[in-house]
Amino acid sequence: MAGFASISAAGKTIERLLHACFAAEQPLDSPTNVVLIRSDDFQTGAGATGTVVPPALTIFLYRVDFNKAMRAAWSGIGSLDGQAHLPLDLHYLLTPWAENAEYEQRILGKAMQCLESSPILTGPVLYPTTQWSQGEAVQLVLEDVSTEAIMRIFDSLQSDFRLSVPYIARIVRLDGAIVAPDPTVTAVVTGSVAA
Repeated sequence: MAGFASISAAGKTIERLLHACFAAEQPLDSPTNVVLIRSDDFQTGAGATGTVVPPALTIFLYRVDFNKAMRAAWSGIGSLDGQAHLPLDLHYLLTPWAENAEYEQRILGKAMQCLESSPILTGPVLYPTTQWSQGEAVQLVLEDVSTEAIMRIFDSLQSDFRLSVPYIARIVRLDGAIVAPDPTVTAVVTGSVAA
């Protein structure tokens, strides 16, 4: 049962997968770090958090949406087992950080090669901060997002535009707490029938 921690566990799974790929073959001569970040980490200059230290690849969850294809099916299952099941699509931006354009493109190319080589995350690859169901899997898919939409994301972050590639992690299922079944109520009616 994937509980409320399934969203963060999906991000940590992607981070761990990319760490392993970069450890096997670094895109640059110096080690490239992979960091799961939040919107404040895009800030630069005074007041910056300093989370991103180049060379790096950041993984930013910019949108969470329900999966339109599976929502009805999982609602039906929930009506039978008494438990909420919310299938989610998690939208990420992968952003390389380096001292020049060539290095950023090498980092991004290595990350994309890794994700295309392992597009289905399942079993022990899934980060263990939640209890994944047996057979549960997360699929990573390159998302079709226009450059204008990505620029709007950076405008809302109040950050300068950076080369980024969007990916979707689907289907990450968020299950509700187990609900105890309603008690069975039986009534015994006795009496005689008059003739």
